[in-house]
Amino acid sequence: MASETSVRKRLAIVLLVVVLLGAVPTGVVAQSESTVGGTAVVAEDETIDELEAVAGTVVVEGTVTGDVSAAGGDVRIAETGEVGGSLEGAAGSVTIDGTVDGDVGVGAGNVEVGEDATVGGEFTVGAGNAVIDGVLEGDAAIGAETITLGSDAEIAGDLRYDGDLQGNTDAVAGSITEDSTLGVDIAPTLQPLASWLASVYVLALNLLLGAALLALFPRFSDGVADRVSTDPVRTGLVGLGVLVGVPILLVAVAITIVGIPFSIVGGFAFAFVVWIGIVYGRFAVAAWLLSYADLENRWLALVVGLIGGAVLSQVPYLGGLVDFLVLLLGLGALAWGLYARRRTARTREPERRDRIGPDEPASD
Repeated sequence: MASETSVRKRLAIVLLVVVLLGAVPTGVVAQSESTVGGTAVVAEDETIDELEAVAGTVVVEGTVTGDVSAAGGDVRIAETGEVGGSLEGAAGSVTIDGTVDGDVGVGAGNVEVGEDATVGGEFTVGAGNAVIDGVLEGDAAIGAETITLGSDAEIAGDLRYDGDLQGNTDAVAGSITEDSTLGVDIAPTLQPLASWLASVYVLALNLLLGAALLALFPRFSDGVADRVSTDPVRTGLVGLGVLVGVPILLVAVAITIVGIPFSIVGGFAFAFVVWIGIVYGRFAVAAWLLSYADLENRWLALVVGLIGGAVLSQVPYLGGLVDFLVLLLGLGALAWGLYARRRTARTREPERRDRIGPDEPASD
C-alpha cells in the first residue's frame, strides 16, 4: 500500500513538472524550431532559420531568417523582430510591430500592423477587426467586420476588402475594391482554428495540474470541495479579499528598492496561485453539483468541472461572470484551507515539544 502511494505521488510530481514546463516561457534557441509550449519566444539577441509554434503566446523579438508558422492565443512580431520569410498564423490576436519581408496570411480575432511595421509581400487577413497603421509594400486582401486605416498607413499596392472600411483611404496607392468573398474564404477557416487550438491546450494544462493536485493532496483537495459546498458565500468573500488584497500588498512592497525583487517573484507566485484557484474552483463546484446525484468521485468531478468550465467560458458575458465567481470560490477555499492548516500546525507544535521533552532532539 505504501509503495503504491509513493508511485502515485511520483507520477503526480511528474505531471506537475510537465504543467509548469508547459506554462512557463520557452526560449527558442535552435536553428530551426518546432515548439509546443505556454510561450514561445525568439529573444532579441537570437537568430534562427525557421519557427513553427503552437502556444498560448508566440513572440518574435529577434530574427527569423525564414518563415514563421504560428497558432495560439497571441502572436506578436515585436518592434525589434525581423522575419525574413513569410508569416502564417491562426490566433486570437496577431500584432506586427516589426518587419516581415515576405507575405502575411493570418486569421485572428484582431489583427494590428503598428506604425513602425513593414510588410514586404502580399497581406491576406481574415479577422474580426483589422487595424493598419504601418507600411504594406504589396497588395492587401482584408476580410473583417471593421477595417481601420490609420494616419501613418501606407499600402503601395491594391486593396481588396470586405467589411466596414474606415479611416485614411488615401493611404492606398492602388485601387480599392470591395470583395464580398473575402470574409467567406478567409475568416471562417482560420479564426475558429486558433480559438480551438488555444482552448484545447489550456484544457490539457488544467487537467494535468488538477490531476497533480488531487494525487499529491487528496485530503486537502476534498477539504476545498467541502468548504465550497458548505459555505459558498463566506468562501467567495475570502477569495475576493485575496484577489484584491495580495496585489495591493505586492505594490506596497515594490515601493521600496529592496522590495522590488520580492514583488516580482511574488507576482509570479500569485499568478500561479490564481491558476490553482481556477482549477480548484471548477473541481469544487462540479463535486458540489455531482453530490446531488450521489456521485462522489473526485476524479470525475475534476474532469466534469474543467471540461464544463471550458465550454461555459465560451458563452459571451455569462461565461466570464461564471468564471469570475468560480475563481473566487476556488481561491477562497484554497486560502482558507492553507490558513486552517497553518493554524493547526501551530497548535500541535507545543504538544509535540512537550512529548519530546526539552533536552531531546526533535526528529522528523
